[in-house]
Amino acid sequence: MHVNGSLNARLGEVTERIVKRSQESRARYLARIDAAIENTPPRQRLGCANQAHGFAACGPTDKARLRDQPTPNLAVVTAYNDMLSAHQPYERFPDLIRTAAREAGGTAQVAGGVPAMCDGVTQGEAGMELSLFSRDVIALSTAVALSHQTFDAAVFLGICDKIVPGLVIGALSFGHLPAVFVPGGPMTSGLPNDEKSRIRQLYAEGKVDRATLLESESQSYHGPGTCTFYGTANTNQMMMEIMGLHLPGAAFVNPNTPLRDALTRAATKRALAITALGNDYTPVGRVLDEKAFANAVVGLHATGGSTNHTLHLVAMAAAGGIRLTWDDFSDLAEVVPLLARVYPNGKADVNHFQAAGGMGFVIRELLGAGLLHRDVRTVWGSGLDGYIVEPGLDAAGDLVWRETAAQTGDDAILRGAATPFQPTGGLKVMHGNLGRAVVKTSAVAPERHVIEAPAKVFHSQEAFQEAFKAKALGGDFIAVIRFQGPAANGMPELHKLMPPLGVLQDRGQRVALVTDGRMSGASGKVLSAIHVTPEAARGGAIAKILDGDLLRVDAVTGVLDVLVDSDEFAARRPAEADLASSRPGVGRELFAPFRAAVGAADSGGTVFAEAFA
Repeated sequence: MHVNGSLNARLGEVTERIVKRSQESRARYLARIDAAIENTPPRQRLGCANQAHGFAACGPTDKARLRDQPTPNLAVVTAYNDMLSAHQPYERFPDLIRTAAREAGGTAQVAGGVPAMCDGVTQGEAGMELSLFSRDVIALSTAVALSHQTFDAAVFLGICDKIVPGLVIGALSFGHLPAVFVPGGPMTSGLPNDEKSRIRQLYAEGKVDRATLLESESQSYHGPGTCTFYGTANTNQMMMEIMGLHLPGAAFVNPNTPLRDALTRAATKRALAITALGNDYTPVGRVLDEKAFANAVVGLHATGGSTNHTLHLVAMAAAGGIRLTWDDFSDLAEVVPLLARVYPNGKADVNHFQAAGGMGFVIRELLGAGLLHRDVRTVWGSGLDGYIVEPGLDAAGDLVWRETAAQTGDDAILRGAATPFQPTGGLKVMHGNLGRAVVKTSAVAPERHVIEAPAKVFHSQEAFQEAFKAKALGGDFIAVIRFQGPAANGMPELHKLMPPLGVLQDRGQRVALVTDGRMSGASGKVLSAIHVTPEAARGGAIAKILDGDLLRVDAVTGVLDVLVDSDEFAARRPAEADLASSRPGVGRELFAPFRAAVGAADSGGTVFAEAFA
């Protein structure tokens, strides 16, 4: 299968820029994994006692294969827990994987687990201050899981916000191993997301009680599987598919279905087929190259994905020796059309997106427009042309792939590249005398893409909410919520700002948000300049803003400025904040070394910056 479309000039330019910028660091990375490849499979070099420990608990068949044969052994790195709805279905996966591995003549072992927290549970709570750092903990945990060096490939079971990026960073540290990511799928559709948002705003206004709010949330988040809005978790799944780490069409198949199980078994067999013991060796460090990361940024723009990936993709790329910058995001956003309307960028959820054509349709359209590199390595053994399909089961119950329909199933949800929802991606990188920031515009009404108004300054989202409840937020204003960056308190998402800001906007006020913190991947209709860097805790200009200063957030030209005399502003001393309350409790004291070592948002907000230099 082939789709015509010469490569877009901007995509080619940006990719070449990434290649040149990354030349030295990428060469060092590839030399390191090439050295590891020379010693593959590593378990054959282990001492007898080491090997015996590695297969001591296996059954007779697996033990015999591991002991006496050059059998491929598959590591399962799992983020299973049964509190996260997205990860609860993974409870069944190890048995499915072990059985499929035996059928393919190999073996599989659960190499280790990684932590998996739910941002939906910790939103607005102290635990959210561990969320971004959990990504790097997951990377460390992945490294520990694979450190036994008894494996020839790995499958990764993870879906949600920091989990997939952390798994990718860890996998790239073992870049000589093939890696297949195995999703669990979204929960079935429940209460529509726009209705859930409406109830949240009514609760913020005091018009419905807590019982009504809880019932609404329970009808929305109602069963096993990923949340159905297009936040960071589902953006992760899009990204794994467009980067070639999924089997084609795997991203958005519901859990606990025959098709989902068939895809899991097929992923296992494919992982075993691409080890160094066979003829189709596909190490993950070679799959995730500069072209793959450029494709991921294109997919982010085309689908209106989560702003969190302006952090995660930068950190992931660095783990493979690739220097991705916010300028790359910005330049690609100017040429990539928005093809999808999925909540919060529309009313549909990911199940509707899947039914309308899903990832196969998106990839077809982007390839046809020359907006993806088709000549990339994937775990499926093809370029991206092999991903213009959707999986299904034939009459015998066997897994088959069919060509994706050429036309969208619903053009209110998914459109072709010739008739997009808007001609450019829904993301803008901001520059100005306040530093750099990111703004997501795909869910913001065009008439609100430029807001100029006086500042109202707060040092926490709780202080803002108190002002809202006290009816102290009249008139047009730009809320400045600072001391929320990685070094201050771990850069929590500030999702609970959205209902009150939405209420004020619906009342006719012109409002916007400027913060060095993060917003949820589901941030929506209020213009928000987020990830401001340098952050306030490290003396960034955002720490100099005073109540009443005139600010301009211009998502059209990408300007983020404080409109104060430059000499006066330069002479101001940055404000300081008492951050003591963010230090003890809920495990935050254990993360003091992370807060001290973490890099800036535009370098990925990671503690590994020096390790990847």
